[in-house]
Amino acid sequence: MKLGFNILLEQSQKLIMTPKLRQAIQLLQYNSLDLNDYLKHKIEENPLLEMESPLYEVEKAQELPDERERDWKELVEEYDDISYRQPVDKNKVEYNYEAFTTYTKTLKEYLIEQLNLTIMDDKAYLIGDYIIQNIDENGYMDAKIEEIVEETKSSPEEVEEVLKIIQTFEPLGVGARDLKECLLIQLRAKDDIDPAIIKVIDDHLDDLACNRMVKLAKELNIDISKMQEICDYIRTLEPKPGRAFSDGGQHVKYIVPDATIEEIEGEFVIILNDITGPRLNINSYYRNLLKNSPDDKTKDFLSERLDSALWIIKSIEQRRQTIYKVIESILKFQSDFFKKGEKALVPLTLKEVADDIDMHESTVSRATNGKYIQTPKGVYELKFFFSSGLSALDGEISSTSIKLAIKQLIEEEDPKKPLSDQKISDRLKDKGYFISRRTVAKYRDELNIPSSSMRKRYD
Repeated sequence: MKLGFNILLEQSQKLIMTPKLRQAIQLLQYNSLDLNDYLKHKIEENPLLEMESPLYEVEKAQELPDERERDWKELVEEYDDISYRQPVDKNKVEYNYEAFTTYTKTLKEYLIEQLNLTIMDDKAYLIGDYIIQNIDENGYMDAKIEEIVEETKSSPEEVEEVLKIIQTFEPLGVGARDLKECLLIQLRAKDDIDPAIIKVIDDHLDDLACNRMVKLAKELNIDISKMQEICDYIRTLEPKPGRAFSDGGQHVKYIVPDATIEEIEGEFVIILNDITGPRLNINSYYRNLLKNSPDDKTKDFLSERLDSALWIIKSIEQRRQTIYKVIESILKFQSDFFKKGEKALVPLTLKEVADDIDMHESTVSRATNGKYIQTPKGVYELKFFFSSGLSALDGEISSTSIKLAIKQLIEEEDPKKPLSDQKISDRLKDKGYFISRRTVAKYRDELNIPSSSMRKRYD
């Protein structure tokens, strides 16, 4: 057997993920917040990149007076000869940051204020402060009595006494250890409470949650309509007394639409939001420095940064064009939705849009992920317009339309005789929608609508 070294030359096709291609894909799948954070980092890193100023800032800058055109003689005469201070115009409205900020007390701050107004010794105050610091955002106390006893070096009786005082604070129900105690605290503050209501909360809260009215009425030996009144009254109580207070803005989320669809003279027009895909420029100072600098190292450095900046600008523009094409295709397929609303939504897949705009399905998926659009019908995520289809007499119908039909049937039902999932399925078949009972149950759960037994009323 002969061994040796040979050189073989051949051609082959391979898909190579270059850094630039990877960057373009990454930019496409970013939502508006991630994209702005990414661009801020790149602008700090690359001196040649700069973000275009919004139009209103440019207009304001043009309105500012030129220093050279200022009448200095007139300016000097405005000052007092003695104090050299400019006269104050009392009619002028002054603005400060405090005028544009709002502050809402948190639940713990509100409880501490009430604790400060309560007459108690230092040890009791220490216990009360520890209890308040262990109350969660819903108003329930997380800490165990044993833990508070150990941390505050006190007795269980002292802790229970302070806890009872805190449970009298506003909002009613705060400081409870469970739902039952929370509801009972609210009842104690009311006058002439029916003992049956307390009995239901004390011993039959699970049956109440499952709407077992017949069983409760039989065990309490009361009329079924009276039982329904008790149930309705208990549901007026607040199960989470602390949720009315600010959480410091930790869970506040804002949606900035990536595009807007407006109806102008009977036609729908797509307007891309520059905030979600800002325009970038090459800094003119460094551009001139690249042309005129005699230093070769400076030119090499700026040339490298210029190449990187141009590629980012190109990628941002390509991202804008891709999102525009995807929205344009969605507008084409879902034109009835923008005229009639959700009931006119038709089944649509990523592949259909991809074939329409001659792009890969994964590209469409990245372009729609985390992107939102402002329409005449409201703000929607682009993924909303893609839904599966179900068979109907007129062809296929989207699952969103089916959900709306289910919701409408339940809203129109008789509360004393609510529709079962099978009856809803039969009603939909009469309308030409062929959908099984299990699918009805699935869509009902997705709409957060309880079952017929939970919806039934007895009054």
